[in-house]
Amino acid sequence: MLDFMKAARDLIRARDGGAIGEDHELIAINFVEAATFENPDVLYRSLQTLLDEDWMALPVWARNLAFRLACLQKPDDAELLKTAAVDLMQFGPDWDEETAALMNRVDFLRGGS
Repeated sequence: MLDFMKAARDLIRARDGGAIGEDHELIAINFVEAATFENPDVLYRSLQTLLDEDWMALPVWARNLAFRLACLQKPDDAELLKTAAVDLMQFGPDWDEETAALMNRVDFLRGGS
């Protein structure tokens, strides 16, 4: 199994270094595989580390995928859901409905309306 943090860092380096063609495709495939099979707690902690280091380093599609996979595995983790919602909110109105749904879930989990 691939290490998620290594796969994420490889993806960041590939983007920064302009990897093209088959190399970039393989790096992206490795990232998707690593994210898919990573423990959701490790995935969340790794995302926090990566975003703390450089908030814009990880491509939007990659962070959305990783957060989505973690949220699907831990749908009752209010902290994770809120972090995912706030992150998603940063990238335009395209995901406003999903952000609102996540925040509604957070409110519900925390005993709100």
